Amino acid sequence: MRAPEFWHAPPGLVAGLLAPLGTAWDAAARWRRAVARPYRAPVPVVCVGNLVAGGAGKTPVVLSLAGSLAATGIAVHIVTRGYGGRLAGPIQVDRAGHDAAAVGDEALLLAAAAPCWVARDRAAGVRAAIAAGAEAILLDDGFQNPAVEKDLSLVVIDAEYGFGNRRVMPAGPLREPVASGLARADAIVLIGDGAMPDSVRQAVNHAGRPILRASLQPVDGSRFADTPVIAFAGIGRPDKFFATLRALGASLIATQQFADHHRFAEGEIAGLRQAARHADAALVTTAKDWVRLPPSWRAGIAVLEVEIRWHDRAALRQLLSAILARARDGHERSAAPG
Repeated sequence: MRAPEFWHAPPGLVAGLLAPLGTAWDAAARWRRAVARPYRAPVPVVCVGNLVAGGAGKTPVVLSLAGSLAATGIAVHIVTRGYGGRLAGPIQVDRAGHDAAAVGDEALLLAAAAPCWVARDRAAGVRAAIAAGAEAILLDDGFQNPAVEKDLSLVVIDAEYGFGNRRVMPAGPLREPVASGLARADAIVLIGDGAMPDSVRQAVNHAGRPILRASLQPVDGSRFADTPVIAFAGIGRPDKFFATLRALGASLIATQQFADHHRFAEGEIAGLRQAARHADAALVTTAKDWVRLPPSWRAGIAVLEVEIRWHDRAALRQLLSAILARARDGHERSAAPG
């Protein structure tokens, strides 16, 4: 679905009317965590989650961590829900054989960085990954899911957007109240170099958790400078994508927003192509939208990819040190003869 506008504005009438449903949502989640008996994996589990519904930058963080862990020689696997896909799993993502309709767009992107498993049952997914040789698990999302015990939980926050109207769904974008969510986190990843709202600064400072600063940087973005562009996106916060293109110097002739994880119709893409031809403009989208397009539709559509740049990699390594030590210990035991 597309996030309603009132989620991003100061609380008003609609948010107030929906607030009791948000309270019920939070109560149900608290009860679920209280009665859960989480699976304790024999390998370290790092969870990357957020407090809002979409658009915080979680996927690039998972991709970056996967690369960092894999570079140490640890066999890291990713477990994700596969939102938007039809397969319940657990099943390992095959980028050549699966499409977004089967496993979801995020799973296809994650599978490019490390072996990735789609599993609605997160514990079953972790077990399957371990059976396949995983020495460490990256749990994509799942911060609010109590099925698996986490060794390290990172909460990703868009430093500029923050928490919207600070109401719990459906009254706002929050999956749980800010204070209780940050209290359960082991560290906070703040993404963005722009001005941070006072409400965000106060919340993260009050939480008393380690803070990792990072930014999302375009990959080869200079190619769009001084280029007429028609941009389209079906992600959590499309405006963020459009603003990035403008910051790169692209001349945005038109923009088209779709709902998050939108499945494009052939006519929609044909209409965008026609508009681009008439304007003599490049047609540009995000990596998540690109992987949802059938391969035969992708020709002539440019992709602006982004990646995480950590402000202090030493702080990240320090945070991951205990995880790496445990994973290396398991690696050495499995490699020992007899």
